[in-house]
Amino acid sequence: MDLDALENLRFTRDDHVGWLRLHRPERLNAMTGELWSELREVGSVLRVDPDLRALVVTGEGRAFSSGIDTSVFAGTFGDAIASMDDDDDGGAESAHGLVETIMRTQDAFTWLAEAPFATIAAVRGYALGAGLQLALACDLRLFARGATVGLLELQYGMMPDLGGTQRLPRLVGAGKAKELILTRAKIDAEEAARIGLCEQLVDEADLDAAATSLAATIAGQPPLAVRGVKDAIRASSELDEGSGLRLEAERQAVCLASEDLNEAMIAFVEQRRPEYRGA
Repeated sequence: MDLDALENLRFTRDDHVGWLRLHRPERLNAMTGELWSELREVGSVLRVDPDLRALVVTGEGRAFSSGIDTSVFAGTFGDAIASMDDDDDGGAESAHGLVETIMRTQDAFTWLAEAPFATIAAVRGYALGAGLQLALACDLRLFARGATVGLLELQYGMMPDLGGTQRLPRLVGAGKAKELILTRAKIDAEEAARIGLCEQLVDEADLDAAATSLAATIAGQPPLAVRGVKDAIRASSELDEGSGLRLEAERQAVCLASEDLNEAMIAFVEQRRPEYRGA
């Protein structure tokens, strides 16, 4: 895939740090099927990039993303639902197809959580619906003061289906997640920080600089250890403690056998910054 030929996204990089920008500023970066397809394809390229160690995801213009572009309702999803109604005998098969379509769209977000490098959402303006779900898929979130966020899918007769029901409760708890989703609440950045929905709250003018600093700090860490930490923490909500401890030990064993460990020790003795190779 040619990352320079994207229509709805822009990708740039500075050494080991990448920036992925939603590029529909005239629509507040509202999401379409084409944007989701590009996100999925970009993910297939970036997640295997050996030189990428941190990725900042943000939006061009004055919003992260206002959510789904309502024109989508007249396209893929509307057609899929209509096909279920047209053929009673094929209803089960059509329903299965719709599930597969949704899960394929989820892939456009899931790679951000599964990538071996850290992913950081830098949010300004609005992160609503699918926009907030994109931020939730990232490892860390920086919100600019004045931002408004929320999962508003119920107003369209739908539920969040791009990871929101899975990732939000892990950050804010099940009860608060249900309250936010079931009331279609819009909350400001300050409230989001208070309930643990974001890790840093900064002035809007400082958002890009804060994201740059955080990404550079993480990009300077040993890549194998970063990957191990992501794997172990993600598994902590799925495994029993014993299984989690074994996974932790397995990932640590990889670190202990790595060239990066030797580099870290030598750099410490020589009082210099280590130069990790991810091996």
